[in-house]
Amino acid sequence: MQSQAKSVSQYLAELPADRRTAIQALREVILANIDENVEETMQYGMIGYVIPHRVYPEGYHVDPTQPLPYACLASQKNYISLYVMGTYAGPEEERWLRDAWAAAGQKLDMGKCCIRMKSLDNAPLDVIAEMFRRCPTQRLIDLYESVLKDKRKRPATKTSPPKKAVAKKAVVRKKAPPRKAPK
Repeated sequence: MQSQAKSVSQYLAELPADRRTAIQALREVILANIDENVEETMQYGMIGYVIPHRVYPEGYHVDPTQPLPYACLASQKNYISLYVMGTYAGPEEERWLRDAWAAAGQKLDMGKCCIRMKSLDNAPLDVIAEMFRRCPTQRLIDLYESVLKDKRKRPATKTSPPKKAVAKKAVVRKKAPPRKAPK
């Protein structure tokens, strides 16, 4: 469920105590290691870390009124999610993350766009810190723009032709006999 919190402090206050402790610990690591141009905010119902318009005026291509997402931290029903855009921008960063996580003795639960952790015990904080240090603002912007450029260069994919409309047969219903009034 997405939080409706308007501030990070409100978001944290909504969490159960054990989850709040884990999220706060991860948040402290992120804030201590993230590029100085990144701002913490609420974005998409999660704690968001964004590259503000003063640094990247173009904003997020999906909605240019939004700042460029850098990372998000969220408490989900069964796990903690950490979305780090720079990690997915290139195979070398993803490979580094997989190797570093394994070297820390943890099993990496990584989805298409997030890292999932059941608890703080599953979160190698030194690896998370290094992950943020490895991707300064300008590097993420460069990766982001290169991905957008590549998407624009790709030829449009051929779509299947629309299905022909099938005429529906008219259904003829017999009129039901009138009901008899109860005696």
